[in-house]
Amino acid sequence: MEAFLQANLAPVMFGTLIFFLLSGFPVAFSLAANGILFGLIGIELGLLDFVLLQALPERIYGLLQNDTLLAIPFFTFMGILLQRSGMAEDLLESAGQLFGPLPGGLGYAVILVGALLAATTGVVAASVISMGLISLPVMMRYGFNNGVAAGLLTSAGSLAQVIPPSLVLIVLADVLGVSVGDAYRGALVPSFLMVGLLLGYVAFLSITKPHLVPALPPEARTMRGMVLVKSILVSMVPPVLLIFLVLGTIFIGWATPTEGGAMGAVGALILAFVRRRLSRETLRGALDTTTKLATFVMFILVGSTIFALTFRAINGDLWIEHLFSLVPGGEMGFMIFVSVMVFILGFFIDFFEIAFILMPLIGPVAENMGINMVWFLVLVGMNMAISFLTPPFGFALFYLRSVAPKKSYVDKITGRKIPAMTTQQIYKGVLPFICIQVLSMVLIFIFPEWVTGPEVVINEADLDNISFDMGPDDDGGLGGFGLPGDNGDSGGEITLPGFE
Repeated sequence: MEAFLQANLAPVMFGTLIFFLLSGFPVAFSLAANGILFGLIGIELGLLDFVLLQALPERIYGLLQNDTLLAIPFFTFMGILLQRSGMAEDLLESAGQLFGPLPGGLGYAVILVGALLAATTGVVAASVISMGLISLPVMMRYGFNNGVAAGLLTSAGSLAQVIPPSLVLIVLADVLGVSVGDAYRGALVPSFLMVGLLLGYVAFLSITKPHLVPALPPEARTMRGMVLVKSILVSMVPPVLLIFLVLGTIFIGWATPTEGGAMGAVGALILAFVRRRLSRETLRGALDTTTKLATFVMFILVGSTIFALTFRAINGDLWIEHLFSLVPGGEMGFMIFVSVMVFILGFFIDFFEIAFILMPLIGPVAENMGINMVWFLVLVGMNMAISFLTPPFGFALFYLRSVAPKKSYVDKITGRKIPAMTTQQIYKGVLPFICIQVLSMVLIFIFPEWVTGPEVVINEADLDNISFDMGPDDDGGLGGFGLPGDNGDSGGEITLPGFE
């Protein structure tokens, strides 16, 4: 038994972690307990030294000094305040009146407002709950199909996972060692792609099945002409201002993501104050939610740090790398396998758990294979956005379920009886939207330059045939570096074989 453990401690440790997680133990404590347990076993077997565990306090202090992770509570606080400041309500009302006369108009409004909320909050819960409370009654009142409405609201809310300033991108960037600014820039084209495909699907439904996505009736169009224009302009100013405060300053280079998040949080406070929504209860509720999420993230981080310390000490990273080397297809095979694995895990566990457990293990493998890490990060982020929609544990589905009517009710405006929205309708309604997001991910997989931009190709240089010609050129100046057969008129330029 001792010999077996000495030879296979890494896979046994990984299998024990899976057992703990499936048994229902809290993730943070499962990770920490597993790391300490197998650290002691490794010491007992003579594979590790007790000095290893003495490194834990310093690693945990290092986590607490990580400036990048400060962006998580800032963006969470900002999202909660914006949800309660009435910004989403104003945006949805104005956009609904603008697109309402068109078949599927409410769907266009939900998607576009969802994208704007994602670009200002970065929090899925805030987006889905806000739009569910405001838009769902209107969509159900005027005959929108329940399944289509559920799919639109949840998929538009899940855009906050991909559109900067996404919490997912912040966490993945920190775990994978990528600049948050690079992650944000890489996610821009995929974000526009997902929004475009969702809008295209609504347009397709409005042409082929207009009864599922009807236009607003004339009596529901309360804004026209200059009143509508003024409403749109007034409702657009706050999100545009916040987008510049958060994303604009980051892209320009005036602020780090953490500083941008701090400015966004201050901006949300000012906005809530101006709208007279900054009550004591609102502020306390936002602070409570932010504290709970930040504490949840830090405990998982501490647990994953303890687990990773022991796992790498027993060469678990080499074992993982060896496992992935058995996957056929090279880089593409690896990426397909990882994408499928993250997609399946998204059915059962939260994106924080995927990021802190799985990514530290497979990230180094991807880097060693020469895969562009920004592209890898964006693909994983898009995959995690899909996990918010996948039954039975998609969090966006739970958020919508919490605000959707569970029983039939009589609408106060039309006087009609509105049937309840069932859980089965929600699950069935999101399936086409899951396919749309998978399609967008496949396109980014096929065209990585949409994330990375055009790359300069540099071939291997033949270093053995480089010559130095420092004689004068035709202009009386010094020559440059050249190769045998070069005319010596390099004019100070470097010419190396194989460089394009």
